[in-house]
Amino acid sequence: MAKTDRSVVRNAAYKKGEFSIRERHNERQNERYFNGDIILDRAPLNVHFKSCDGTYEEAFNRMVEDGTISIKGLKKDGSAKVFDELVFDVNTAYFDRNGGYEYAKSFFEEAYRLAVEEVGGEEYILSAVMHADERNKAESERMGRDVFHYHLHVVYVPVVQKEVYFQKNNKDPEKAGKLKEVITQVSHSKKWPRFRGEDGKWINSYSLLQDRYHDHMRAAGYTDFERGERGSTAEHLSVLEYKTKQEAERAAEITAEVEGKQETAAALDGEIRHKEQTAAVLDQKTEKKKKQLDGLEKKTALARKHSDVFADIDRMGEKKTLRGDVALSPADWKTVSGLAKEGQKYRGLIQRLTDKVKTLEAQVAQFKKERLGLSDSLKFYQALQRAPRRLMEVIADIMKKPPEKQAHERVPERKRSNEMERG
Repeated sequence: MAKTDRSVVRNAAYKKGEFSIRERHNERQNERYFNGDIILDRAPLNVHFKSCDGTYEEAFNRMVEDGTISIKGLKKDGSAKVFDELVFDVNTAYFDRNGGYEYAKSFFEEAYRLAVEEVGGEEYILSAVMHADERNKAESERMGRDVFHYHLHVVYVPVVQKEVYFQKNNKDPEKAGKLKEVITQVSHSKKWPRFRGEDGKWINSYSLLQDRYHDHMRAAGYTDFERGERGSTAEHLSVLEYKTKQEAERAAEITAEVEGKQETAAALDGEIRHKEQTAAVLDQKTEKKKKQLDGLEKKTALARKHSDVFADIDRMGEKKTLRGDVALSPADWKTVSGLAKEGQKYRGLIQRLTDKVKTLEAQVAQFKKERLGLSDSLKFYQALQRAPRRLMEVIADIMKKPPEKQAHERVPERKRSNEMERG
């Protein structure tokens, strides 16, 4: 028996902090999705009947600023539901039998017209997009080919017209208790209230929306599907499954967002550590340069002092007598004689230091020579530790043979023959 095609429309309410979650899903801005059957290569086939300028939240804020909507009376702690989403749907096989993608476009274009009426005007709709990129796994396996599930998401601001009155105790008697203004108030609960029917039972506004969706589409010529039975187990399960899927997607997207922020934080931590290490290296280089600069300043000061002394000595030679001899004042003579005595004293010191340097150089050469001998002894000792028996056998073999001649004692055989002939 063939399965009956049924129309379904669902509505979910969201807080302001959830704008980005719904936007990333509907506009396919995520890199990965909870639903593994979303084929992102087909995302360009998704159809927008309404797009907003900027993000969902930016569009909402502009509507508040320009007075299109009012958020008076809403809780300011972020718990208020400020936007809703309608999802219009019919089971996958219905569209597959009736022409697939092109048929779904015309069908949901008509469903969008109903959404505009239900919302109260297109100005309150933030986005309306038909998804054509979600593969129905079960139908695809049954049919032996890819079958896609078409459905329409309509994100909107739920509003009602609210009359605001002056207080009855207003000081101006002409205003007291009279109508002050009519505002377009954001209110999910007032947009979709529960009320009692003629039989006294509570009726959910969504149930009546389900009727209007079915009737509107049939009136537009789409007659080959049924309305989900009101109150039936099938319809309740469908709504429950939808809400469960929405919550799972929301949780997965929040998890992905948190993971992304954690990755970003880890990258920032790594960058901070790198910059701290770089700063430490720069501090070390700065300190080294500072010490070099201090040493250079001392050398410069000493060189400047020497230069000043030399300049003073040259200046002393400029004063001459009539005979051309250099004339020195008592102060200049004291300076010159002091420098001469100091130079004579350091001349002897320099000679002694020079002799000491030569002695030390000779000692260093001797130490190097002795070190080479110690190195050979160390190698012999290490060889004795590693292979004492083999080493003693080698030594015994060496001792049995005549000593080797030194390089200067070796005479080529031909040269000795020539010398013997000359002799």
